[in-house]
Amino acid sequence: MPHVVIAPDKFRGSATAAEAARAMARAAAAAGWSVDVAPVSDGGEGFCAALGGRPRPARVHDPLGRPVDAAWFDLGAGVAAVEMAMASGLSVVGGPQGNDPIAADTAGTGELIAAAVKAGARQVLVGMGGSATTDGGWAALQALEPHSRLSGVDLQVACDVRTRFVAAAAVFAPQKGATPAQVLLLTRRLERLAQLYRERYAVDVELLDGSGAAGGLAGGLAALGSTLVEGFDLVAERIELAERLERADLVITGEGLLDDESFNGKAVGGVVALAREAGVPVEVIAGDAEGEHPLACRTLIDAVGAERAWADPLGALGELVAEVLAARRA
Repeated sequence: MPHVVIAPDKFRGSATAAEAARAMARAAAAAGWSVDVAPVSDGGEGFCAALGGRPRPARVHDPLGRPVDAAWFDLGAGVAAVEMAMASGLSVVGGPQGNDPIAADTAGTGELIAAAVKAGARQVLVGMGGSATTDGGWAALQALEPHSRLSGVDLQVACDVRTRFVAAAAVFAPQKGATPAQVLLLTRRLERLAQLYRERYAVDVELLDGSGAAGGLAGGLAALGSTLVEGFDLVAERIELAERLERADLVITGEGLLDDESFNGKAVGGVVALAREAGVPVEVIAGDAEGEHPLACRTLIDAVGAERAWADPLGALGELVAEVLAARRA
């Protein structure tokens, strides 16, 4: 029986990585394949789901200071995972139209980290991505006081971008509802914070790739001694993805929008690279595609049209996977 590893990222706005993986897996199983389901993440939404573990509920503050129910995940052996988007994400405030890009802060993410440490976690994996904030992590650092509580705790920050600290405002704040004038204000605020972090913690966050992730939250945590890592690499190592791919006859990955950035530290590009290292063929399925990228892909919009792709993404994914597998057996 041929064996396929199903390893998609999220189809943002229509399906989580886990939902997409299950829909693909059902189609593959029905076509006579043995299936290994391995949803992935680059540190953004779906980070905790990809890592697994047990959710531990916590009531924290959302980006605009309102109470929100979130969770950190207990991965066992003193390891915890925190997904900043659960507490400080753009989806929590209803998207750009519901956000205040100047006031939005990361206090809730700091509170989630603090809750995990209080419960005994000695290593905390913090996923960036999907944030509503450009506060440079300042509110998260305040929520983590006294910082002595982090003594002996290994904080690993899973970055989904390589953007540096001050550039975060210009690159990402417009997506969070910021006007050009607000982008300038946020840029100056990050510049002042970078100076403060240098003076107070002796860490120059402006020199660190990825420090601009989640509106600079990655840089703020780095100032406290956290290690910034590529989000996909962290997830792939934790779920032993490379070893799982070596046993496969085929790998299927995908995401909502395949574009130029998909192969620049993102999850789909990471899966493709690992598959190629293992000498395993790979198929990419996306909701839509734009720009130039090094691998052909199939899209839901081309296969079933935009209306069906948005109305029934999981059904459309199953149908497209069935077509892909049928073509490989022909």
